Amino acid sequence: MFLKRFRPFRSSPARPQTDAEFVAAYRETGDLDLLGELYERHMDLVYAVCFKYLRDEEESRDAVMQLFEQLITDLRRHEVVNFKSWLHSVARNHCLMILRSRKTVVIESADGFVLTDDTNGEGHQALEHSLRQLTDEKDDFDLEENLTRMNGCLQTLPAEQRQCVDLFYLQEKSYVEVSELTGFDLKQVKSYLQNGRRNLKNCMMK
Repeated sequence: MFLKRFRPFRSSPARPQTDAEFVAAYRETGDLDLLGELYERHMDLVYAVCFKYLRDEEESRDAVMQLFEQLITDLRRHEVVNFKSWLHSVARNHCLMILRSRKTVVIESADGFVLTDDTNGEGHQALEHSLRQLTDEKDDFDLEENLTRMNGCLQTLPAEQRQCVDLFYLQEKSYVEVSELTGFDLKQVKSYLQNGRRNLKNCMMK
């Protein structure tokens, strides 16, 4: 008598739906298809951010691809609560580093921003202001020498601290706005800011 054996039916894992589910699934599996699908959802946003700062279509497209490659490792190393907000900050910082490498500074205001030739150091005013908020002015701290390191040090912070520091100090959001954008409560926001400020300062003082 021939007995046909059946394997028990196992349903395939449900496909991620939300950004948080995609992030969790990618962190667990390292599946680039998942990351690609997640990134594609926000690619228009990333391009818009890049074009806002770089003002060049081809360079902006290159930056979009570079950022995807960066996410392959960054997203598995950092805890990300609000992917869209985190991605916006990562894209912005990436573009600022590009501009900084060619001695161009972005000075932002409520009315928009301007690109300034930094040859004489005059374009550092906005970044110095932000940096002074993150450090004690009484410290013997060479701002000019360390401006280029600020974005690099930001990337070493835990994702929650980096988000809060970027939004509160660099984008000048209020505590309430940071809480609304990240989903953290006010107590968490203040804690992440305090710890992030200390860690950023320690990194830049090394």
